[in-house]
Amino acid sequence: MENQHYPLAQSGGEPQLARIIAVSFLCVVLGVVWNFIPHPIIILVAGLAPIAIIGVLYMPFMVCLGFIIFSFFRIHEAFPFLMPFKIPLLLALASLAALGWHLVITREIKPFITTELKWFLVFFGLVTLGLMFASNRGIAIGMFTGSYSKIAIMVFAIAWMVREEKQFALLANMIVIAGIAIGMVALNNKANGIGLVEGTRVTIARDMRSVLGDPNDLALVLSFPISFAAGLALTKGRARPVRLLGVIGYFVIASAIIATQSRGGLLAILAVSGVFGLYKIKSKLLLMGIGAVALVALLAMAGISDRSSGGASEDGIDESAKGRLYAWQAAFNMANTHPLTGVGLNNFTSNYFFYSPHWDGMNHAVHSTWFGVLAETGYVGLTVFLILAVKLVLGMRRLVDNLVPLYEQGKCSPVIFGTAQSALAGLAGFMVSGTFLTQGFTWPLYILLAVSVAVTQAGNRILEGAAQSKPDDNKAQT
Repeated sequence: MENQHYPLAQSGGEPQLARIIAVSFLCVVLGVVWNFIPHPIIILVAGLAPIAIIGVLYMPFMVCLGFIIFSFFRIHEAFPFLMPFKIPLLLALASLAALGWHLVITREIKPFITTELKWFLVFFGLVTLGLMFASNRGIAIGMFTGSYSKIAIMVFAIAWMVREEKQFALLANMIVIAGIAIGMVALNNKANGIGLVEGTRVTIARDMRSVLGDPNDLALVLSFPISFAAGLALTKGRARPVRLLGVIGYFVIASAIIATQSRGGLLAILAVSGVFGLYKIKSKLLLMGIGAVALVALLAMAGISDRSSGGASEDGIDESAKGRLYAWQAAFNMANTHPLTGVGLNNFTSNYFFYSPHWDGMNHAVHSTWFGVLAETGYVGLTVFLILAVKLVLGMRRLVDNLVPLYEQGKCSPVIFGTAQSALAGLAGFMVSGTFLTQGFTWPLYILLAVSVAVTQAGNRILEGAAQSKPDDNKAQT
């Protein structure tokens, strides 16, 4: 089957003229800046600016992908020598410029809406409305403008931009490579005893107060790329170097998750592996047996029993579990007090003291996606969030099931099928690990949403093509 290509841009006079105008405008701006600030750095900027503009205009997908990789994986914090370059900020500005340019000026990006995107817009609207009623508007607005609004923009950017097979391949490869990079840093920190929590749990950039400085949050970040690594490794028809990348990525990332000793992270490994096993192992009884053995092995390798909190040394319900129960009770209390809007985005921790039945001298995180969304958006927000998550899982399961026979017959691109299966596995990992990890307003679900929408469009084109070719095949047989 020939690969179908859906070019992002069509060459023509108007786009070329628009690019010439953009470069000319930049030259005028640099000239004005030089008039007021005659500094040598302006010369350097003038020399590099055309290259940057070409990159933004001709490779908008690469710019947006770079922004997502740096923002989600916190690459600049894992590798501190990158900090002075302000790469996330530059990529954010470039991404917004590229999106605006190709949506408004060249119109090379063709917007569309799906049921999943509609539900996301409803949830986004509820979160936005909740800013007005947040108990601490400053915290809520800071989270919204600093992170969540960017995540929302990138949902549509990825969903609308990713159309070609090579883009899906690049997306998966870059996610796995970033996961390997973070995983290697985590394993190096574990081996050298750098930034360990409770003496055994690995973190990254804890001294910088990075998101990766919490073992549960680090496990959350690492749980996302493992589904794409498994997809690269297990999808037949991919090039050998790509499959090797997937194998290496899976074991490096899984090892790093184990080093965090996060129970949510271990559940994510099992859920992701279980989805791929579901399509590889016909006997469900055998699959459940393998899963049970794998769970025991993961718990033993992670050394959960050796943890200071949540280990075997604690009698009855361990301290970690008690903390979660108290946090979940606080979430219920917040939702009961504010059933329509919740306490506001990112306001759970600051409200913990007022709603928790137990106070140990400090505020705590909710450590649950579902209870976090409940507390911060109320019962209405949680309902919409659950509908979105369930629709994503059911839609991807249906797509993968429909593509399986075409993939086995060689009529479906391994890249498209592998991406669809990876997205399904990633969603399963999110649903399971979400019980213990706070992912309601962070990148994983929303990247999976965007990838799911994009790959569904590509998969539907393949299914439509196969359906149209059946009458011709029947005529030929007759």
